[in-house]
Amino acid sequence: MGFRTFQTPYDWGRLDECKAIAKQVEGGIIDLSVGSPVDPVPESVQKALADASDAPNAHGYPLTIGTPALRTAIADWFLNCRGIDLRPVGAGLVPTVGSKEAVALMASLLHLGEGDVVVQPRISYPTYEIGTQLAGASVLKVDDVADVESWRHVPGVRAVWVNSPCNPTGEVFSAAQLTSIVGAARQIGAVVFSDECYALMSWCSDASPSALSANVCAGRADGILVLYSLSKQSNMAGYRAAFIAGDKQIIDDMSVYRKQVGQIISGPVQAAMVTALRDTTSVFAQRKRYQQRLAKLVRALGSYGYEVKMPAGALYIWVRALSGGCWQDIDDLAHRGILVSPGEFYGAPDYLRISSTATDEAINEAVARLTSQR
Repeated sequence: MGFRTFQTPYDWGRLDECKAIAKQVEGGIIDLSVGSPVDPVPESVQKALADASDAPNAHGYPLTIGTPALRTAIADWFLNCRGIDLRPVGAGLVPTVGSKEAVALMASLLHLGEGDVVVQPRISYPTYEIGTQLAGASVLKVDDVADVESWRHVPGVRAVWVNSPCNPTGEVFSAAQLTSIVGAARQIGAVVFSDECYALMSWCSDASPSALSANVCAGRADGILVLYSLSKQSNMAGYRAAFIAGDKQIIDDMSVYRKQVGQIISGPVQAAMVTALRDTTSVFAQRKRYQQRLAKLVRALGSYGYEVKMPAGALYIWVRALSGGCWQDIDDLAHRGILVSPGEFYGAPDYLRISSTATDEAINEAVARLTSQR
């Protein structure tokens, strides 16, 4: 495993000029660009962190694979919140220092390199591509990963990225689509990386299907790695709390490397994760907040002139720029004091990504600015 060079358009510094414009608007800037949570961490989680601050797992070295309590909590979460029993499908699991490092290191920890190909959606989270580049493998971008004929016959395909619900588009794959992806990947010996970080934030149903759902994976976890994060469900982005579940052999091999390089979640954070995974009341209260914020923004953006609808899932509104290019629209909105993300960062320069990760007060003010006379 060694890091290669990478290239990315994902440079938030490019928004600095528009950010400065937005700050000059009366009432200040409303930042709907970066999807960073703003709501409080649940009190139960805060207490768990404090209570564990001087526990043996704090002043001693924590387990790379997670405490027995955390591993049990993750398995219970899959069963209770996703309807998935990890035991009969033979799944392993490991906590990760946030989901981003898991995404960025995935190809490297699979020992992918020159000659290997990783498939990903053309419009997607930039770190998928960065992680592939870091490993020295090649990226194959396709319009629709569920169109398996677009990649199954390409020589060298070793892994396939799936993101459902999707950042930035909000798309949610059906169980049938996931089943097709998993089946095609297994036929060619490729691993499915299923980024399900927004799994509980599906607005078309209670939860989106998982690559580890029994009907999708055919009752076995081999060749599948599912990622999940507590950043959005429990506002724990700063805790760096996430995990991978799936193919036990791959996860066991990855855990050996993770131990050697110190990719280990701190003991107190592991304790906080246990509580966060079990405090479903707080999770669904936060889910309701995001759903209401998205609905308000959808109505206001429609009033402003965008062709927009409620996303199927995730925390973002994905709309085509009115001007035909994202940067002109970003400038126009900045003059109303609203900052949004350029679709160019995600592979679509004619789109905008608008985040609902802002306070209710900020969302209401954004709505007022969007619906006022121009």
